[in-house]
Amino acid sequence: MTDYTQQLDGLRQQISALDADLLALLARRQQLTNDVAETKIKAHLPVRDTAREEKLLIKLIKDGQKLGLTPQYVTSLFHVIIEDSVLNQQMLLAQRANPDSDRPLNRVAFLGDKGSYSYLATQKYFSRRPGELLEIGCKSFNEIIDKVESNEADYAVLPIENTSSGSINEVYDQLQHTSLSIVGELTHPVRHALLVGCDTDTKQIRTLYAHPQVFAQCSHFLAELGNVDVKPMDSTSAAMLKVSELNDPTVAAIGSAAGGELYGLTAIESNLANQKENHSRFIVVARKPVEVPLQIPAKTTLVMSTVQKPGALVEALVVLKDNDINMTKLESRPIHGNPWEEMFYIDVEGNLQDGPMQMALDQLKGMTRYLKVLGCYPTEEVSPTKVAAANALSE
Repeated sequence: MTDYTQQLDGLRQQISALDADLLALLARRQQLTNDVAETKIKAHLPVRDTAREEKLLIKLIKDGQKLGLTPQYVTSLFHVIIEDSVLNQQMLLAQRANPDSDRPLNRVAFLGDKGSYSYLATQKYFSRRPGELLEIGCKSFNEIIDKVESNEADYAVLPIENTSSGSINEVYDQLQHTSLSIVGELTHPVRHALLVGCDTDTKQIRTLYAHPQVFAQCSHFLAELGNVDVKPMDSTSAAMLKVSELNDPTVAAIGSAAGGELYGLTAIESNLANQKENHSRFIVVARKPVEVPLQIPAKTTLVMSTVQKPGALVEALVVLKDNDINMTKLESRPIHGNPWEEMFYIDVEGNLQDGPMQMALDQLKGMTRYLKVLGCYPTEEVSPTKVAAANALSE
């Protein structure tokens, strides 16, 4: 062993020891934030105090600079830590408000099998929830809904929209006819990669397997490939399984690199989506609605049909504006059997227990032909703490 090798091993051992110390400190910090959540529950205080977060981050940036750490490094690191703290506190408050939702086993239905984006989203969402996870892979959105309605599953995780390919209309159509309630949401990054089962390269690929939504999100890449046979599959996991079974240098799947590893596939190209910042939003549905404490930022999803007269939709949306309610999503879907009539799905920032939300719903009931609340649920989109550059760098 050379002197350089011994020196390198010694440095790596010191780094590993520091990493272990960091993990212990992060776990201790997380426990303290849980204690903070318990105090906020008793005092009825909101989860976030953005003014304190900004003051804390400014101090950390200045202290980090004295230690030779860049503001960008400190900011990105503590954004992750603050986000984790906020989500953990929200989870604890939600648990206290819904004690019946705690169960030793969470049976969750999702599209595809292990390795699909819905599978990865399911793992992410329930990693913060107590109880073991029983995964129930399904071949269609209809089957997913049916699993929960028939009590074969407790929850369903459904993709609802993507930043590249837009809304997933089939899911909206399912929501129109189910009695299930939306109880949660999450946004999950989608990083498409070209996955192969054996030694090959992009030029040899003649057949591609993927979910239709994936093909839509990667249309520019497909155009560059040229003469390739596109084979739609029910799910990303089904596409990966197919390529794994064929073990052919001329076939490939498009999916996540992490999912591909579960099937023995290797990524030979990455970042295939038209939009490099590609995210999918998922909703979580259950048989019963949840109560969202007022301390937690909440979203409410409504479905409604308006009377058939000019400006009817505008009048309904003005109700939201007049009650200072921010609309984050508006989607229209045809009403089956009623040509040229639309059902409108609306996401708003607001809690059903809030006075403005209750007033808006009362007004909407009097001016729409049909109105239903599909769910009120905690939002898990934690906006980063904003720090003005002048404040962060001033002494």
